[in-house]
Amino acid sequence: MIMPTHIVAAAGVVENDKDEILLVKTYHGGWVFPGGQVEVGENLIDAVVREIKEESGIDIKVEKLFAISSNTGINKGYNGVEKVPTKVMMDFICTFLGGTLDISDENSESCWVKKDKALDMITSPAIRQRFKAYLDYDGNVQYLSYITQPEFNLEINRKI
Repeated sequence: MIMPTHIVAAAGVVENDKDEILLVKTYHGGWVFPGGQVEVGENLIDAVVREIKEESGIDIKVEKLFAISSNTGINKGYNGVEKVPTKVMMDFICTFLGGTLDISDENSESCWVKKDKALDMITSPAIRQRFKAYLDYDGNVQYLSYITQPEFNLEINRKI
């Protein structure tokens, strides 16, 4: 039996008291809400806090889970990895606690954006779909399943 391999990732839509959310501009993926892979031995909440701090310089509190997504495609790898396996992502609503916006080696810009303007900046179909789940959040978690290559294909989009 071959054990399945999944990458686990966590991200956060950070809200401030001006009805704005945090976006970071990645070098290869455009504008996104920050997040990334959960490291070995790390829990999801700590991963969100760490990723947002690394990518933007700010401190946050993780509040609510709003979406779970599966990218079921197996994609071409990078950095010596031949194939990138299926990815499972958990997206959280977060509250800004403090700090000053900064950039990192993963992104060239970070900024606060009005919630209703964020989709004008986000171009990745998968990130757009996940951000729409945030905008539609009604207390129920959204489940998304999709593939991103060769083209984006949303296979499941439902509340759970």
